[in-house]
Amino acid sequence: MKILLKTLIFLLFTTVGTAQVSSNLELTDIFNMEYVSDPQISPDGSKIIYVRNFKDIMTDRNLSNLWIINFDGTQNRPLTTGNQNDYYPRWSHDGKKIIFKSNKEDEKMKLYLMWMDTKEIAPLTNTPKTPGAISWSNDDRYLAFTIFVPEAEQSIVKLPAKPEGAKWNKPPTYIDKLNYRGDGQGYIKGGHDQIFTLSIDGGTPKQLTTTSFDHGAPVWSKDDKSLYFSANFNPDEDFEPANSEVYTLDIASAKVSALTSRYGPDNSPKVSPDGKMIAYTGTDDKLQGYQITNLYVMNMDGSNSKLISGDFDRDIANVQWANDGKGLYFQYDTEGATKIGHITLNGKVTTLVEGLGGLSLGRPYNAGDFTVSNNSKFAYTLGNTEHPSDLGAADKKGSKRLTFVNDDLFSFRDLGKTEEIWWESSFDQKKIQGWVVTPPNFDPNKKYPFILEIHGGPFTSYGSVYSAEIQAYAAAGYVVLYSNPRGSTSYGAEFGNLIHHDYPNHDYEDLMSGVDAVIEKGYVDTDNLYVTGGSGGGVLTAWIVGKTDRFKAAVVAKPVINWTSFVLYADGAAFFSKYWFGKKPWEDPENYFRRSPLMYVANVTTPTMLLTGEEDYRTPIAESEQFYTALKLEGVETAMVRIPGAGHGIANRPSNLVAKIASVLAWFEKYKDAE
Repeated sequence: MKILLKTLIFLLFTTVGTAQVSSNLELTDIFNMEYVSDPQISPDGSKIIYVRNFKDIMTDRNLSNLWIINFDGTQNRPLTTGNQNDYYPRWSHDGKKIIFKSNKEDEKMKLYLMWMDTKEIAPLTNTPKTPGAISWSNDDRYLAFTIFVPEAEQSIVKLPAKPEGAKWNKPPTYIDKLNYRGDGQGYIKGGHDQIFTLSIDGGTPKQLTTTSFDHGAPVWSKDDKSLYFSANFNPDEDFEPANSEVYTLDIASAKVSALTSRYGPDNSPKVSPDGKMIAYTGTDDKLQGYQITNLYVMNMDGSNSKLISGDFDRDIANVQWANDGKGLYFQYDTEGATKIGHITLNGKVTTLVEGLGGLSLGRPYNAGDFTVSNNSKFAYTLGNTEHPSDLGAADKKGSKRLTFVNDDLFSFRDLGKTEEIWWESSFDQKKIQGWVVTPPNFDPNKKYPFILEIHGGPFTSYGSVYSAEIQAYAAAGYVVLYSNPRGSTSYGAEFGNLIHHDYPNHDYEDLMSGVDAVIEKGYVDTDNLYVTGGSGGGVLTAWIVGKTDRFKAAVVAKPVINWTSFVLYADGAAFFSKYWFGKKPWEDPENYFRRSPLMYVANVTTPTMLLTGEEDYRTPIAESEQFYTALKLEGVETAMVRIPGAGHGIANRPSNLVAKIASVLAWFEKYKDAE
C-alpha cells in the first residue's frame, strides 16, 4: 500500500511538473487570451463592473461577460455567464441598477436592466437595431440613446412587371450618394442615427429627432429637461466631414438649437455637476492631416466658450467632470504611453494615473479606458508589454492591479522581452521612439533574424503594450522592432504634422535609422532582415521595397498602392482628398503619383506578399491587386493572400488574426537563409 501511495504521489508530481514546463507561444494560444475592457466604477467608488472578453475556438467568435469586483480587489465574480456578448454596463446615479447590452436570447442584441440587490434582469428593448451610446437621466427614471432609423431608398430605375412565375435577378441597386459604403458596414442602407428616450419601466422608445443627419450620443441636462449632443448638420455634410457642432434638444418641444458655430469638429459634450457648464472637445479646423483635439468649456447657452487645454500639446480624450466641478479628468497618449490626467478650468494639467492600455490585442496600439467615481476613485484598463489589459484601480493612496485574467496561460508560456529605444533619424535628426522585442530565452551573443513591423494610421501610435502578433513573431525566433516614425500621434502637433501633404516620404529614413540602431546592438543577422506593416504600415512597406533591397522578404498588408484610385474608391473620399492632399487627383496628378508606392514598382526586387481582407472598404483589396499584378509584370516573386469576409480590421474573428500571422511567418520562412 505504501509502495502504491508513493507511486501515485510520484506520478502526480511528475504530471504536474510536465504540465508546467514552459514553452513558446503557439498561434492557437490566441484563442485562450482574454482581456478586460469598459471598466465602470460605481458612483460611490465601492465596486467596479467590467467586461471580460474571451474567445471560442470552436465557433471562432469573440465573446464577453460582465464581472463585478470590490474596489479593494475582493469578491471578484461574474454577473453574467454564457457563450454570448454582454457589454456596455452603465450604473444608475443611485448605484442600485445597471443597464447593459446582450445577445443572450436568440442572438438578438437587446438592452437589459439589472437590479443590483437581487441581480434580476429584464429586457428594455426589442428593437430591430441596437441602441447606441446610452445615458441615464439624473433622476434615474429614463434613458436617452441613439438608434439607427432606416429610410427607404428611392430609385429612378423602374422595371416593367415580370410575368407570373418568372424568376428574374434582383433589381439593380441605384446609388446617388458620395458615401455609399463603409468599412465594417458594407453598402450603407438609407437612414440615420436618431435620438430616443425610454422609461426604465420599458415600453416603446420615444423618437425625439427626425432630421436627415446622424445624431451623436445624448447626455442629460441637470434638470432632465434637455439633452445635449453633437452632430454635423451641414447641408454639404458629405463634403465637410469634420464640421460638427454641439446642440441642445428641448425634450418637451423637440426644438434643437446650436451652441457652437466655429468651423471644425465640436464633439462629446459633458454637463458639469452643478449643471451650469458644458465641456466639449474640438479644434479650429486648419485642414491638416493631424490636428490636436483640445478641451473647451462654455456656459449652458453656448456663451463664453473658453479653450482650457491650449498649453497642453496632446490629444484630449474620454473627458469626465470632477465631482467638485473645478476641473475635469481625461486620458491622453504621450510618447507611446496612455495616462489619466486632471485639468483645472485654468488649464493646469496634473498626471494622476499611468499604465493604461492593453485593448489592442493584435498589434501594439495605444488604447485604454477609465471611469471615475463621485469620490475620485478610478477604474481603468491596465496593460503593459507582458499582458493584455487587466483591471486597475487607483485613488489618492496609489494604484493597484485587481485582475490577472491571463495568468493561467502565461504561467507556462515564455514571452519575448521588450526594450524601449530611441534614435535619431538620418534625415533631420528628429528623435524617434521604438521598442525591440527579443525571442524567449534570448541570447545576446547569438544572431537572430529580424522583422521591422510598421503601424498604420498613419496618425496613430504604438506603445509599451502587449501585442499577440509581435509576440508570435518573437516566439518564432525573430527580433522585432516596432516604432513611431514621424506622423505618429502622442508627440505633439509639430511631430504629427511632419508628414502633412508629404506621406509617405521621410518616414523611410526614420525607419531605416531604427533598423540600423538595432543592428548596432550586435545580435541581428543582417542577411535575414524582413519588413511588414498594415494599412499605413502597408503603404510604408510597399514604399520601402521600392527604395531598398536590404530586406530578404516583405509582407504588405491592406495597403494603399495608388493614391488616385484609393481616394476615389475608399470609404472617406472627401476627407482623404481634402485633408491628406489638399487637392483632388485630377488637380494635382503628379503629387498623387509621386507619393504612390506604385511609382517605384520597377525598382522592387524584394519578394513581396500582399495580404488584405476581401471586404476591406478602407484600403480596398483592389489596391493590393494592383501591386500584385504590377510586381508580376516586373518579374518580382510575389503572392497574394485574401482573407474571406474580413474588413480593414482583419482580426474581426480570432482565426483571421491567426491566418494573418501564419501567412507572414510562412512568407518569411520561405526566404530565410535562401541565397
